[in-house]
Amino acid sequence: MDDSAAELAWETLDTDIDYRCPGFDVRRDEVRFPNGDTDGYHYVDEAPAVVVLPLTPDGDVVVIDEWRQAVGRINRGIPAGSVEPEDADDLERAAARELAEETGYEADDFERLTSVEPTNGVADSVHHHFLATGCEPTADRDLDHNESIAVETVPYDDLLEAVVDEGLRDGRAVTAVLWYELLHR
Repeated sequence: MDDSAAELAWETLDTDIDYRCPGFDVRRDEVRFPNGDTDGYHYVDEAPAVVVLPLTPDGDVVVIDEWRQAVGRINRGIPAGSVEPEDADDLERAAARELAEETGYEADDFERLTSVEPTNGVADSVHHHFLATGCEPTADRDLDHNESIAVETVPYDDLLEAVVDEGLRDGRAVTAVLWYELLHR
């Protein structure tokens, strides 16, 4: 860490989990700020996740519609989920697993698009985005008990248009589409 970054850094004095639930924990760190003051800081402690932009051989996108309790509506998105401990060293395998579990599709190939920290002011989440190509409906879906998901394919240009006109509000899906645009179009 260079000197200017060191001047901004907080020192973690203690850490503990205040609340545990499936999918994430709420962690409280006792921190010392650069000015010497101390305070508690809460944030969501979450396993890394994979996000998959799945394209069929015809160039359509496999999308999911899923109930999202936090916003009280069905949300259009793309397959995503936590990286299981056994997949920590093989994110592509984690992406393939999430694609199959949520959609019933399998891909011929995976390509890493990017990794982002989508909400690093309130969470330690890291999302690893992948492009999956040659996707065909060949796998059995295996939804978690708390997933309500419908699957369909849409033309890629329709999904891109939904990003532009704010019809696609899922940040993970928007990030994947924009990275695909930057790298491939």
